This record gives sequence, C-alpha cells and structure tokens, in this order.
Amino acid sequence: MSDSPTFNRDMTFVYGEPTPIGAALSRIVADNPGPFTFKGTNTYLIGKRSLAVVDPGPDSPTHTEAILRAAGDRPITHIVVTHTHRDHVDGLPRLKAATGAVTCAFAPVRANRGTLGASPSGSEFVDLDFTPDLAVGHGDRIELADCALTALHTPGHAPDHLCFAVAGPDAMLLSGDHVMGWNTSVVAPPEGRMADYLASLELLLGRDDRLFLPGHGGRIRDPQRTVRAYLVHRRWREQAILDAIRAGHSTIRTIVPIVYRGLDPRLSTAAALSVQAHVEHLIERRLVASSGPPTLDLELSAV
Repeated sequence: MSDSPTFNRDMTFVYGEPTPIGAALSRIVADNPGPFTFKGTNTYLIGKRSLAVVDPGPDSPTHTEAILRAAGDRPITHIVVTHTHRDHVDGLPRLKAATGAVTCAFAPVRANRGTLGASPSGSEFVDLDFTPDLAVGHGDRIELADCALTALHTPGHAPDHLCFAVAGPDAMLLSGDHVMGWNTSVVAPPEGRMADYLASLELLLGRDDRLFLPGHGGRIRDPQRTVRAYLVHRRWREQAILDAIRAGHSTIRTIVPIVYRGLDPRLSTAAALSVQAHVEHLIERRLVASSGPPTLDLELSAV
C-alpha cells in the first residue's frame, strides 16, 4: 500500500484577480506561498447582490485591496472564518474596518495554545483571543442575501475548524484546511488531535457534495474519493508508526525518519508533530504506552 494519496497540485490563477467558480462564488489567492500554504491562502467571495468573504487571509494590504476591488459596488456583509490560524484571519481586522461586516466563526476555543517554536510553520497557532460577532456551531446556518452557508464543526487540524456547505444546486463545500487536494492536513498537538481529525473525515463521508473548495490549492472534484483516500492514508501511517515502535524505535525522534523518508527539512517539525498526534491516538486506543504525555524523546512501548 502506498504511504501517500494521489495529490493534485494543478491550479490556474493570478494573484489578486478573482477566479469564478460558480454563478455566485469566486476565489482570490493571497500572495503568501510556502510549504504549508502551497500557492497561498484561498479567499472566497460568495453572493450576487451582497457578499460574504470566507477567510480574509493574511495581513496584506494588497490582498485586502484585491477583495474590495472584486466586490465592487456589492456590500460585504459577512466575514466568515473556517479557523483562526494566522494565514486565514490576520487580514480580518483590516477588512472589517473597511466594510463593517459581521464576523462569523466557531465559538471561542479555550484550549492549550501552541507555541511558535513548536508549531509546524513557526508562525501558525489558533488565535484564542479572537471573538466573532456571531458564534457559529455545528449545523448553524448563516443566511445571506442570495444563499445560505451551513456550518460543519470539523476539529482535528484546529479545534475551532468549520467547513461550510453552500446551499444551492452546485452542492459545494468550503473545506478549509480540513481536506485539501494538494496535500494532507497538518494535525499538530496540542491544538491538533488525531482522533478528532479522523472523526471529522468520517463526518464528510455521508455527504453528497459535488465539489470541495479548500483553504489552499485547487478545487477537489471527487471529494468522497479524496476523503476515503485520506482516511486510508492516516490508518496506514498509524500502522507504520505502531510497527516501528514494535521494532524497537521507541521515541518519536527515531520514528520520524522511518515513516517520513526523504523528508524536506522545512517540514521536520510538522512531521514530528504528526507522529506525536498519531502516538497520542495509539495511546488513547491502548495500543501504545508511555510514562507521560509523548515528547520527542520520551520512551514508548507497544502494549
């Protein structure tokens, strides 16, 4: 079995220019490419008479200006957030100041904040201080002038992560960083939790969305197949980690090169945290034991 799904990294766009996706939906890609953001953060504009902006993106005057330019004379009434990682929300204050729009996001999360030194990118963590104007929970609807968005709480990548189903014949789901076509999502403790992530993937299997629109990368045209492939991938990775522990590789530091061969050094922290998330899940399932919360060098043993 392959250790990775098949990724689609094809994406046609011009920075700062809206790309139409549906009759009332377009995408603008922020110019913040990187190993964790791919080509950049996707901002979506939804509506005809008025607009909701989903994920205003990084702290970039140029990106905010591109959003306002694309809106034209249509008022932006809502700013919707899939999750509060910085590449998705740092541009929110500037856009709100320019529009007065209502901010909509998951209710504030009271959880352990990650540290910049331990975060996968060295700059990304959930903003625990952000409080939306409208707190949105699982199943809640955000009513817009032309359509409605239905929230699905999908924790795992982040505890406050939401996907949004777009009502209408197109059957599209704004999947944020939960499901992306160019790469798998980073699940990094303490904010990321593998058990939650797997359950959130399972949640999407029962849906009939025609299209996923992710927070990074191009549209996903076969969403159910993609979700199934990502579940298989995570199960394979977890089994590989368990096999490594049974073979005597008893710390996360020694497991990483076993299950991530040829790893880009820029992704070493993300890989270690991903292994930690899987180890935590194995401990929860009583397949692995440790003397405390797993760290890079804490001894692990198979049960």
